[in-house]
Amino acid sequence: MTTYSALTTLDAREPAEALAEAMENFLPEPTGIGVFEIEDGSGRYEVGIYFDAEPDDTELALMAAIYGARPFAVSLVPETDWVAHVRRELQPVEAGRFFVYGSHDAGRVPEGRVALLIEAAMAFGTGHHATTLGCLVALDRLERVGLRAARIADIGCGTAVLAMAAAAIWPEATAMVPVIASDIDPVAVEVAAANVAANRLDGRVRCVTAAGFAHPDLAAGAPYDLVFANILMGPLIDLAPAMAAHVGPGGHAILSGILNEQADAVAAAYRAAGFCVSGRDEIREWTILVLRRNQ
Repeated sequence: MTTYSALTTLDAREPAEALAEAMENFLPEPTGIGVFEIEDGSGRYEVGIYFDAEPDDTELALMAAIYGARPFAVSLVPETDWVAHVRRELQPVEAGRFFVYGSHDAGRVPEGRVALLIEAAMAFGTGHHATTLGCLVALDRLERVGLRAARIADIGCGTAVLAMAAAAIWPEATAMVPVIASDIDPVAVEVAAANVAANRLDGRVRCVTAAGFAHPDLAAGAPYDLVFANILMGPLIDLAPAMAAHVGPGGHAILSGILNEQADAVAAAYRAAGFCVSGRDEIREWTILVLRRNQ
């Protein structure tokens, strides 16, 4: 099937979301619309529209002008077998004691590692990205210095690899109180639940659809000993008061999705909310913050 993409950027989220909403009534009818923050610290947003038929350049230019967007770049999207591509390109990831792999690499799991299976067709958040890798390393380090978490949440869980990692190293605790893995995207939650089942962690990780802590199960699970939040700077800062309300005194939070130049602002927001920074790692352009809530 022939697919066309039309991409543009805007300087703020509100006009980007307004343009995306308006494009729902565009002809030819889009097959997909996405709004994404550009992770370069600029605060700009990209709007991507996909079509089965080539869109009219003049009509796209008019929509861009109305919403203050840059001119759309239209291109033909090549057909790709993404599952085959992922299997070729993604190699297993080692992060501390954790070994994250696809089913095509099941024979490569080393002895003595905590193995986490992420299917190739569900590749977003496999551990290859520095933000997820850094969270796994931080978790491994916290456990090795004595953390024993019984109540755990994974906010913006994606594939739920972080939730599953915690469930794997604390089997007794999570058998009693399951890790709550939440994501705002229902598709991501379905992916997370499938990965939980594939790793035989049913009953020890519960997947829910929620923005932040806005779910009854997340409220009921507080106060938490450990919360992961691998999202973006803006949502992380917005989440700071809710994080303080849900993490117990002495509890920890591992934050990621933060560009290096954004880390000081995120850390300041969490200090103001009652946390101290107990760890800070940089992996390429990304920073991972380990926080401890003050007693």
